[in-house]
Formats: sequence, structure tokens, C-alpha cells
Amino acid sequence: QIEAARHDPDPHEPLPMPRPDDVAYVIYTSGSTGRPKGVANAHRGVVNRLRWMQRAFGLEPSDVVVQKTPFGFDVSVWEFFWPLMTGARLVLARPGGHKDPAYLQDLFAEAGVTTAHFVPSMLAAFLAAGCRAPTLRRLVCSGEALPPSVAEEFLSSVHGCELYNLYGPTEAAIDVTW
Repeated sequence: QIEAARHDPDPHEPLPMPRPDDVAYVIYTSGSTGRPKGVANAHRGVVNRLRWMQRAFGLEPSDVVVQKTPFGFDVSVWEFFWPLMTGARLVLARPGGHKDPAYLQDLFAEAGVTTAHFVPSMLAAFLAAGCRAPTLRRLVCSGEALPPSVAEEFLSSVHGCELYNLYGPTEAAIDVTW
């Protein structure tokens, strides 16, 4: 009999550093096919995406980003890591809070949220509920087509806030166009 070698890791030994092509996360999507599948995204793609976002939108340490997208969706990746890599403050919404416009309005005001994401249908619900977001400076929309009427209503309701419309498949580490 051959006995498998047992290896207890040394708690003082550093973990190996991930390489750019190593998988950072797996996320499940039906994508455009309607057939569920797991998508493995590498560190290289995620880091590239986050660096692009920082160059394009310039998050600062004084910014406050709300993380409200359920973890099973790719947008949650930038909601978590973009503020952490730039020194901005990360505020976690309660589980299920992404569906409650009144809760989100209170959270935005109490936490001083400057940066958020909405799928367009939820943005429409947020607008219908009164759209109180006094400190919001940048809003990212993705996940669905953004109707021009929703964009126009948002821009006329929240003065001084930039609205960005992004799109991309999960396989591309979140978004590929804006």
C-alpha cells in the first residue's frame, strides 16, 4: 500500500502569490445563451478592469461606495474592490437592501454615499420613490439597457451627479464598453 503523503502547511510560511492568469473568482451566469454556466475570471482581467475604472472615474479617498449588489453578480466585484484599492470608504447594504428604494435613500443620506450602481429597472424604482441621494456624485448603470427616459429623469433629479452607462458580459470581467 502506498500511503499519501500528509502535508500540514506551516502557518508561518507565506502563501504563494497568485499569477495574473490564475483564477480570481468563478461566477455563474446564463449570459446571452440562457443556459447557466460558470465563468472563471482571472486576476489579470479583474485588475485591468479596476485600473481602467480608476483612470476613467477617479475614485478618491473621500468617496463612499455602497456595496449593494448580491455577491452572485459580477458588479459586486468592483463594488468591493474598487474602494478598497483606492482608499475610499466601503459601505455594505443589508442583505436584500438592493430591492428597497426607501432603505437605499436613507442609507445613501446617512452614509454620504458618493458612488453607486443600479440596474436601470431598479434606478427607475429609485426615481419613482423620490430619489433622495444628496451626496451622490457618480452613478453607474449596467446589466440591462438604459432607457433614455430613465437617464433623463435621473439627470434632472440628481444635480451634479455623473451618470455612466456600461455594458459587458460576465466573461469579460464585468464590462467592456461605456
